Amino acid sequence: MASAPSDPRPVLGRVDRNGRLVAADPELAALQSEAGAGIGAELALPQIASIARLARKLGVPVSRPAIAAGTEQDYDLWVRATPDGDDVNLAIERWVPVPARRSRLSALVPGDADLGVGPAAHQWTTDEQLRVVSLSPELAAKLGVELGDILGEPLTKLFKLEENDAGEMPMLVALAARTSFAGQRAHARAGEKALLLLTGEGVIGPDGSFAGFKGSAEPDSAPAAAAPPVPAGMVDQMLDQALRSPLDRIIESADRIAERSDGPLRSDYAAYASDISAAARHLLSVIRSMGEEPSGARDRLNLAALATEAAGLLDKEAQSRDIRLALEPAGPLSVYGESRGIIQILVNLIGNAVRHSPDGSTVAISFEVSGNQVQAHVTDNGPGIDSADQQRIFERFQRARTTKDGAGLGLAIARRLARSMGGDILLDSTPGQGARFTLSLPAA
Repeated sequence: MASAPSDPRPVLGRVDRNGRLVAADPELAALQSEAGAGIGAELALPQIASIARLARKLGVPVSRPAIAAGTEQDYDLWVRATPDGDDVNLAIERWVPVPARRSRLSALVPGDADLGVGPAAHQWTTDEQLRVVSLSPELAAKLGVELGDILGEPLTKLFKLEENDAGEMPMLVALAARTSFAGQRAHARAGEKALLLLTGEGVIGPDGSFAGFKGSAEPDSAPAAAAPPVPAGMVDQMLDQALRSPLDRIIESADRIAERSDGPLRSDYAAYASDISAAARHLLSVIRSMGEEPSGARDRLNLAALATEAAGLLDKEAQSRDIRLALEPAGPLSVYGESRGIIQILVNLIGNAVRHSPDGSTVAISFEVSGNQVQAHVTDNGPGIDSADQQRIFERFQRARTTKDGAGLGLAIARRLARSMGGDILLDSTPGQGARFTLSLPAA
């Protein structure tokens, strides 16, 4: 029978590219044997095998909780999987014997028992960034996907989340609060395209940090647990605590440095502080816009001047990768709109272009007057955007399939702001030939 290690050292193992356990400390080897396999055979502990597959697919270390079933008892584990060439190194850093349970399922791998969050046939789990860690075969079939294709992808690639009557998404509120949720309405993007109710329990790591969700997807017509009440303004309150107050302190400190309030300072350091203050003020405006409805304000503004200001906020990021921001010279281009919103939109478009452009390339910012609209074009030399993604990326929490970073909020907020000012954001892109995003606003 497998036993817990007698000292706090990690229990080590190694899995090859074919999923075989090719090396293991005695404790892990004993568990493998109890599962009916040996060293050199496929890893027979599905929870640990799933973590190894995820680490190999993402190409980065992955740490997750797991339950391993022994012949007489279970083991509560914390598994760290680290890619090493074609292999994956395992380090089990927590090994706690627990009574055998009817459910031999970890927080990560649904399979032959109940998680306590819905039918076993419709289970899913994600990491702390809402990336898919596992999907039950039945749910994968219902959604028309292969687990190997969706592993490590955002959960929102499977489901299009819907707001509830309060205008909130319970899953995203729970993600921000690091807690459980119920009653998240979602449409399947493929397969049967049914309307589902998602329920999820938060998974906590051994260090007390949030590690993801384990959940279920039930048909909307099936009885589901009532969603826990969410106090009005909870999202704004969390943003206040998590982001706005620290940003206020950053701005205050940067302003003091820039003004040399605490004593003499080199001019270049004072300039850096001014840049920090300007960037923090912009980020604060972005956070505020996430919790506010667009104001619809219509001031007469110079689009060329606002584009210059937005480019200035991103100049250092571009320079760090030898990317040139080529701003077309232009006279005053009068538009109707709201200055904070226009700068936010342009920072998003230019920032995306910089992030997706190769080092040493150019991001061009040009202007055009078309009828009663004035347009600012942001053109990059990046990988381009597939036609299947060109509308989807404007939805909240969506990104292009080739993009792994970001929350998928920027373009959705930017288009919402543009339309609130009587304008829009347009996209022209061919895969392999870069992309051109266009901000169009009413001419003044």
